[in-house]
Amino acid sequence: MNLNKAFILGNVTREPEVRNLPSGQQVTNFSIATNRFYTSGSGEKKQDAEFHNIVCFGKLADISARYLTKGSLVLIEGRIQTRNWTNTAGVKQYKTEIIAESMQLGPKGSGAPAGNNAGYASKSSTSKPEQDGADLQQMQANEIPVIEEDYTPPSFENSSNDEIDVKDIPF
Repeated sequence: MNLNKAFILGNVTREPEVRNLPSGQQVTNFSIATNRFYTSGSGEKKQDAEFHNIVCFGKLADISARYLTKGSLVLIEGRIQTRNWTNTAGVKQYKTEIIAESMQLGPKGSGAPAGNNAGYASKSSTSKPEQDGADLQQMQANEIPVIEEDYTPPSFENSSNDEIDVKDIPF
């Protein structure tokens, strides 16, 4: 059995570039920087940065175009793919990319520049950028149950002490 899986957690280095395929499917390209900290043989602390090209298709392309900005923290899960082509000078070129299969946005304000709605601003021309961040916050707020002040939890003090019979379990 073979496995081609990549997990990348890093910061977006450039705004996602949005295109549409002839079929109408949306595609975005952007890159992510990951850092590696280590100590050299002489005891000196060093840092290396690695840059990864990311490609998103369909719904992930729409989400990345709307919510990712330069500096945003993002976790990408996908597969590694290397493309090759011959350029106009006749030289064969290669490009290794990570084709995103899932994406998890980082926390608000995770390295994103100030004034851009904490990394949730939209770059879609079909919707208002101010509304997209508010819609996301509203959606998350609706998922949290609200307990009213006059709510009293049920009391189990007076309930009978009957045991559950195994025959009553439906599976």
